[in-house]
Amino acid sequence: LALSGAQAQSNFNGWLCCNMRTDGSWISEINYESAQRMIPAGTPVEITGYGRYRVHTRMNGEVMDLGNDYSREIDMGAFARRYVVPYNPQRRLRNAPPAVQQAVRASRVRIGMTRDQVIMSQGYPIANETPSLNSRVWKYWRSSGAEYHVVFNSRGVVAAVRSDDPNLRARVTAR
Repeated sequence: LALSGAQAQSNFNGWLCCNMRTDGSWISEINYESAQRMIPAGTPVEITGYGRYRVHTRMNGEVMDLGNDYSREIDMGAFARRYVVPYNPQRRLRNAPPAVQQAVRASRVRIGMTRDQVIMSQGYPIANETPSLNSRVWKYWRSSGAEYHVVFNSRGVVAAVRSDDPNLRARVTAR
């Protein structure tokens, strides 16, 4: 498979940016909670190639495809660099308050978290629904019918988690 210049530059080893859910060999960027298990932020990743809207990887020795299912306006090299980062995010997490560390490890959002901490916990919001990471509101999905919003204040920290479904809000929000 021939790679574009941007994709060729994205073949590297690094770490998973954020908690991602998998069905065993597949990770969708939408990160639905119905997937079988969680792969934690900071998992070692080797990018092994690219397919149609796919980044082929080996995560902690396990073959895994990362799918760009909803953010296809993002170049695949840039998409890969979102999820496979050159630093271990667990090191940054060590500097956070214990309650934030616990929330990230549990894949929950806590009031007062930074944008980076929300990404570590939830993954990236879908690009076509949250076109700018500077947006005040990030839209996420837990399933095809379960959406929630993470609301940031003017300082860029979480001010609220909103959902029409109180059970979903409770599953997503750390106490």
